Amino acid sequence: MNPSPKSSRSVVRIISSLRTREGGGFIVHRPFPTQMLMDFDPFLLLDEMGPVDYAPGEAVGAPDHPHRGFETVTYVLEGKMQHKDSHGHAGSLGSGDVQWMTAGAGVVHSEMPDEAFRAKGGRMHGFQIWVNLPRQQKLMKPRYQELPDAGIPVAQSADGKVKVKIVVGESLGKSAAIDTVTPIAFLHMTLQPGGAIEQQLPVNYNAFAYVVSGQGEFGPDAKPADAHQMVIFGNDGAAVRIENQADSKEALELLLLAGVPLNEPVVRYGPFVMNTEEEIHQAIKDYQQGRMGEINF
Repeated sequence: MNPSPKSSRSVVRIISSLRTREGGGFIVHRPFPTQMLMDFDPFLLLDEMGPVDYAPGEAVGAPDHPHRGFETVTYVLEGKMQHKDSHGHAGSLGSGDVQWMTAGAGVVHSEMPDEAFRAKGGRMHGFQIWVNLPRQQKLMKPRYQELPDAGIPVAQSADGKVKVKIVVGESLGKSAAIDTVTPIAFLHMTLQPGGAIEQQLPVNYNAFAYVVSGQGEFGPDAKPADAHQMVIFGNDGAAVRIENQADSKEALELLLLAGVPLNEPVVRYGPFVMNTEEEIHQAIKDYQQGRMGEINF
């Protein structure tokens, strides 16, 4: 039996992603920031990296670059990445793994294809999401949290048609706890044909869905959206309704992201996001003078 649409949030806008290049030249689909939508408080950016199939020796990534004032979330669906930073941290991310980096006061890091993956080639597909930090914590000490795929809870509906990987938040009776500065939910959903879910969310959270593949219907009015589109929900309900029609030819795969808006000024300059222009100038100066360190290993 399908969930009731009575308490579900309306869909207020659907945005198609722009296709662009980032880092060392890898292709991304980006619903924001663009001229259509600069940010979605508390989220600053969403990039879908790929999917792209690399021949041996072709894979590219994001060489050394700084961040200050927010958190970056890297979620790998396919492929393998390796990362290093100016605080001496290094590691690798494979299929299904999540890295949650709080840049805070400033860090220089790199995200590159794993050497073995680059040599062999293969498919690379994943996401990078930027989550804003509140004013009083923009200069907090940088930190990493790494979540291997095997440690991320997965829930399934009673009829087996809906599967939810819970990076942060709660769904279908399971929950995941990660120490996020800004309260958010991050759910990776797969709905088979005929699958439907009414996902509860705190009423004070802004919420959107990003369609990875397939086509689905969203909200009480069953608004359609398909791959590389962002579905923005209103704040007029305690849940979001998502459905994959029974006659669909493929599964619907999406990310559902929600969070408490900060309602603070956002001033950006590339990899720095602060509250004032003066703070941006200071970030640039600190980076140029080496105060964010460098990667030397």
